[in-house]
Amino acid sequence: MTLKTLLATGLTLSTLATGAAQAEQVKIGIAAEPYPPFASLDSSGTWVGWEVEVIDAVCAAAELDCVLTPVAWDGIIPSLTGQQIDAIMASMSITEERLKTIDFSDAYYNTPAVIVADKSMDIAPTPEGLEGKILGIQASTIHQAYAQEHFANAEIRVYQTQDEANQDLFAGRIDAIQADSIAMADFVGSDAGACCEIKGAVADDPAILGLGVGAGLRKGDDALRTALNAGIAKILEDGTHDKITARYFSASIY
Repeated sequence: MTLKTLLATGLTLSTLATGAAQAEQVKIGIAAEPYPPFASLDSSGTWVGWEVEVIDAVCAAAELDCVLTPVAWDGIIPSLTGQQIDAIMASMSITEERLKTIDFSDAYYNTPAVIVADKSMDIAPTPEGLEGKILGIQASTIHQAYAQEHFANAEIRVYQTQDEANQDLFAGRIDAIQADSIAMADFVGSDAGACCEIKGAVADDPAILGLGVGAGLRKGDDALRTALNAGIAKILEDGTHDKITARYFSASIY
């Protein structure tokens, strides 16, 4: 059964839950650092991208009054638990470790983690293929946790943003990067990433890589979780998710 089918079966939403969730404006935390094609600032200073459009669609479907609230990635969970924001929708994977601190909505996308390197380099996305190589990853992500667990024989270089890792790969200061497949497809398709190619997906480890990307929520915020789940299910069922995705990607990402 597909994620779309599973979520569509949970479409029904309690009227009371919706009312409780939309009583006030909902602050949706996104990463302040650009993460194209999911979220970035355009020339006018407006947030644009696939995930921004999905947030708008989910909130509209759930009848929530949402406002995007940029927060530095490494402080986004403390901002949630400290009540500066009400939810996180910033390509955050649902993992066992994060579930110890926060709750999650149902997943609204799921893509593999991949290794990217210069086209001339013979690198496989395996511990053996990366042994002795310099591997760049973004701090406080599932990719950092995965690399530290599975690529112990590589030199792991940690960056605060994905853009910084991408730039060092382009400049030849590192040998490879690990990141989300969709973000990396966008990178290698750009002038900045023309040097490089996706070498393949890493072996799955659900305990670290998670069960897809969902909205992070404070523990016990069941009304908002119910509302967001209903919004996610609705845009999957009525084709809105597909329409948004088609404007950015050539294939489904859930």
